[in-house]
Amino acid sequence: MTTDEDNPITSRPGTGSYTVPGLSLEEGTKIAELLQDRLNALNDLALTLKHVHWNVVGPHFIAVHEMLDPQVEEVRAWVDETAERIATLGVSPLGTPGEIVKNRSWSDYSLERATTNEHLGALNVVYDGLIAEHRTAQRAIADVDPVTEDMLIGQIKGLELFQWFIRAHLQNTQGELATAGTRSEDTAAQRAAEAAGE
Repeated sequence: MTTDEDNPITSRPGTGSYTVPGLSLEEGTKIAELLQDRLNALNDLALTLKHVHWNVVGPHFIAVHEMLDPQVEEVRAWVDETAERIATLGVSPLGTPGEIVKNRSWSDYSLERATTNEHLGALNVVYDGLIAEHRTAQRAIADVDPVTEDMLIGQIKGLELFQWFIRAHLQNTQGELATAGTRSEDTAAQRAAEAAGE
């Protein structure tokens, strides 16, 4: 006879003995693990956007400062939605700062006080990574859990819209993005500043 201690799924901390009907316990746990990574990323994004909101300077300060607060509010709503989906799947969502730092696959945001263009260039890189990882998670569950997939698709749509708001500040009238091809926040910030003549 097998006990809970012998089963790695139910013996994991924060994993319950149930999931949503139609999914196996293993499927529910795996989806919750993918969502925990997305929860960490969204929590990190909300904090990063607020950090930029406080540290942006320059001639376009008020426009960028005020553009970021609605993004923060929407991202916080997605944090709650994601955490509640994890709980619905029978797993405890982890929302502590320690969880983010311990399990993130990305570096901490690199800019402190900087111009609007520098921050927007860096944020474009942040959004590139986050959207790509959200899409990877969405594809991973597409055939298993359409409810969670629908949630992620809605979040991706919103993230892409917010990135468009940022990119509109970084492109010229020919549609060329000042930060095209950059992968590091610092390089993107530098290119954005150069394009703005800073």
